[in-house]
Amino acid sequence: MSKKLKLEISDHMYQEALKIIPGAIAGIRRPYNFVPGEYPIYFDHAKGGRVTDVDGNEYIDMLCAYGPIIIGHREEEIDNAVIEQMRNKGFCFSLTQPIQNQLAEKLIELIPSAEMASFVKTGSDATSVAIRVARGSTGRTKVIRCGYHGWHDWCVEVKGGIPKKLWEDVYEFHYNELDELEDLMKQHGDDTAAIIITPVGHPLAEKVQMPKPGFLEGVRALADKYGTVLVFDEIRSGFRYDLGGAQKVFGVTPDLSVFGKAMANGYPIGAVVGKEKHMKVLADKVFLSSTFFPNSLEQVAALKTIEILERDNILDKVKAKGELFGKRLNQIIRKVPYDVEVSGVPLMPFITFKKDPDNLYKKLRPGFYTELIRRGVFLQPYHHGYVAYRHTDEDIAYAADMVEESFAELKKYI
Repeated sequence: MSKKLKLEISDHMYQEALKIIPGAIAGIRRPYNFVPGEYPIYFDHAKGGRVTDVDGNEYIDMLCAYGPIIIGHREEEIDNAVIEQMRNKGFCFSLTQPIQNQLAEKLIELIPSAEMASFVKTGSDATSVAIRVARGSTGRTKVIRCGYHGWHDWCVEVKGGIPKKLWEDVYEFHYNELDELEDLMKQHGDDTAAIIITPVGHPLAEKVQMPKPGFLEGVRALADKYGTVLVFDEIRSGFRYDLGGAQKVFGVTPDLSVFGKAMANGYPIGAVVGKEKHMKVLADKVFLSSTFFPNSLEQVAALKTIEILERDNILDKVKAKGELFGKRLNQIIRKVPYDVEVSGVPLMPFITFKKDPDNLYKKLRPGFYTELIRRGVFLQPYHHGYVAYRHTDEDIAYAADMVEESFAELKKYI
């Protein structure tokens, strides 16, 4: 029998924050994005593959900060490189430091679509720059999108505060539905600047999807047919599926790509890379500037992260851990009496409950994730998880055991 977590300090801090910060917490970290009253709201510290909340509860962290933690929390070799830069050289100047060139050269070496690179701070920054580049390069307006691409005006799901004219030229199709894209291109292709897509499908609160045979190739062909810029949003897949991104794994090369998250193991950076003929508009036609984009700390972190990923063959090891976890999960769900799916294995595992006419899944999902968090496994009910290098074999085995125990407790939630 699981016991409710002690979350008094976390809840007190949340109540205080409600008085001074709108919503207390930004974005998808609020209690309703998990299971209200059951999940911690504030973390205190982390190391390797584990996190500890302000009430002292420790968890195996399988959300990994929504993806940036590819190696582990507080990775000393990366942090020491950043500290050395901070102490010995500084990091915030009016001009750029040489590390920018080194990082750009590395990305061009690794990523199939990269002939030039530009650096920003976040994934949303990167996708928005890519769309501006595509519009500047083609002279067109419309955008066709597939997947989540951030919080900026042109793509955010919640339209509050955004005039319709800022998103009315953006159209959407579903992952793996090439016919939908073809229909949209027949209607809008001659004025479409960009098709932007996540090469691995991860719709909100739904199973992770891999591309059907010919899907990405078909998207590439349609972009070519209409002279449209193809953008791969590799914020989640980049430096996780491969050092060259999912585009290298699937053998489909876009015109532009965006990267972030795992590229610097938690330090805030985004990158836009792509073909010179498109990227060169950033030199004169398209404006891009920020006080903090040239800061070197995250560039140092990114270069050191990539060095470790290459040197120690980290991604193959992460994949092996994910395959071990996925094998256990699939063994478990074959035995449970519920309509459950495991997707995203091995790199972005997600346990989802299929929708049913009686809406039983609305009880099973929060019940399952309540039991799981009480057992010290931190996963999100509406978002796929991640596997990190510092997750030990014992962590993986324990997490799988707790998944099995959590399923066994679900009868009481029905």
